[in-house]
Amino acid sequence: MDIKIIGMTDQQEAYVGSNDRKFRINEFLIIEDPMGDILGEVVEVHTYNRYITMPKEGEMLNQELIENLVALGFNLEEDTVYLGKIRLLEESNYPIETGSSCRVPLFDEVKKYFMTESLNKSLNIGLIRNTYDIFKTCPDEYKNLCETLEDGEFKEQRELPYLLNLYGMHQYPHIGIFGGSGSGKSYGLRVLIEELMQKNVPGIILDPHYEMDFTLRSKDGYGPDYSANFSKFVIGENTGIRFTDINTRELKALIGTSSKLTEGMESVIESLHKPNDSLESFSNRLKRLIDGQKIGNSQKIQDMALSSEGEERRNLEEILKVYNIYNDKCPPSSVFGVSWRFNRLLKLKIFEHDSNLVYDCIKMGKIAVIQGSVKIIQVYSTYIISSLYDLRRDYKDSIINEKSMDYFPPFFIITDEAHNFAPQSFDGNGDLSSKYILREIAQEGRKYGVFLVLATQRPSLLDSTITAQLNTKFIYRTTRSTDIQTIKEETDLSVEQTARLPYLKTGDVFLSESAIGRTMYVRVRASHTLTPHGENPFDELYDRQEQAVSDMIELIKDFLPVNELNLMSVCKDIQDNRGQVYSVEQLKNILEDLTDKGYLIKEKGLLVKYMLNE
Repeated sequence: MDIKIIGMTDQQEAYVGSNDRKFRINEFLIIEDPMGDILGEVVEVHTYNRYITMPKEGEMLNQELIENLVALGFNLEEDTVYLGKIRLLEESNYPIETGSSCRVPLFDEVKKYFMTESLNKSLNIGLIRNTYDIFKTCPDEYKNLCETLEDGEFKEQRELPYLLNLYGMHQYPHIGIFGGSGSGKSYGLRVLIEELMQKNVPGIILDPHYEMDFTLRSKDGYGPDYSANFSKFVIGENTGIRFTDINTRELKALIGTSSKLTEGMESVIESLHKPNDSLESFSNRLKRLIDGQKIGNSQKIQDMALSSEGEERRNLEEILKVYNIYNDKCPPSSVFGVSWRFNRLLKLKIFEHDSNLVYDCIKMGKIAVIQGSVKIIQVYSTYIISSLYDLRRDYKDSIINEKSMDYFPPFFIITDEAHNFAPQSFDGNGDLSSKYILREIAQEGRKYGVFLVLATQRPSLLDSTITAQLNTKFIYRTTRSTDIQTIKEETDLSVEQTARLPYLKTGDVFLSESAIGRTMYVRVRASHTLTPHGENPFDELYDRQEQAVSDMIELIKDFLPVNELNLMSVCKDIQDNRGQVYSVEQLKNILEDLTDKGYLIKEKGLLVKYMLNE
């Protein structure tokens, strides 16, 4: 295999040529330079023969390069020449020497560039594309680790595994997963979560799409059983917020999820909320203040109380007491604003349960899947993330301060559609309370062992402060120019890699990991589990239609033959024998439809036979 360095070179890039070896994009080669071996990655590939029209000026192959090929012994008149542009993984101190030979590296020669930690301290994300030749020389411990899904078929491992350094997240925290619809983003997120569950790493998933279930297997015998590694919680059904547990800061954050609070509204909440308030006591205090302000002043309230009796008088006396204490501190407009937002919060039924089961789940090293609508998760996430983060931070601080406190483990916070919880905004309007706790964790969480995994189709819509803290990024197929620009600014993708983003195959990803210090081209492994929403909607449609036909044939077959004269008696027989009620017109329409589609055969005006498509 004759591979040579051709053309002009520098300390970072060179061109390679070969008569018999086709170069693969993102494959690795060792340049046998006189000053020592140098590892490079192929970032651009071409093929040349004399029958092909010459490229435009400025492209890879020009007249100077052709002359260089001839000088190095390439026969351009008779042979096809394979060309590649190679970029060094580490900048050299001197230009690469033209004419140097190149070869495929052995595993031991490149291991340090691919694997920064052992298998048991890493997450097996998938396979490094175009490492077939290197894979042949790797130890058995790196083989048979996973399969990939290619064109709907499971394929055995034939390339080096990509091992994400879990332990390295202490230094390089937080993960961003970016990609457009259908790019494989959610699939890759599932693989990452499976790996965390295998390592018994706890975490909380915000799941507005109800798809993070890990019981449905993708293939019999492939991967472990995760049923004991996660629990699902539906807000308002088996998890929520116990009102007595929240402090004034948390209550302001919760009420502010409907829309941003003014300074006056914040002051109202600070005045009205008391330590250990119950939902009833706070609600009553707020309602009585509103009722008093509607009446107008203390004298009017007092006069109304004196002219009333029994329960009504006692209620007015309570209104007067609250009014006298809080009216001067709480402007009516701000009080009504708080009341409106608080009532919206009550409609979500978020205060009907506590979060103890979620805390227990995290303590047991499991993944807690939080399900609900986007709106209700926006509200609940503000509370639950803050609470979990406080528990972990307080535990770590207690060690430094030599205090005794119950252990609370490090954990991950994981969400798809992350821009719904931490949106980018320039004027502050529409900001969510959840953004500020996520931003705090993005900046400070590493110290306490709290890590983010944020996936989104629109990285340009994710808060830029948070995006800047995502040290590892999965970049799937992306087509929007604004999102590609954000990716350019936040990653080390090369010009060639960025240009390929709109054309990446589903499941292929550029993986930029700070612990490695470069971007790798990876095929995400086949997931061990499937989303419950994986059924093709058209399969569902046609299956339901076929089932409806089968059910109707089963219903009618014992009452054939049928004609218009006995339709009424058939309707009665169906009701008496099957318990189903049809009008004559309904039954007639159903039978005509089945006849038109060939499921029933008409002879001499009678529907006498039935058949089902095999």
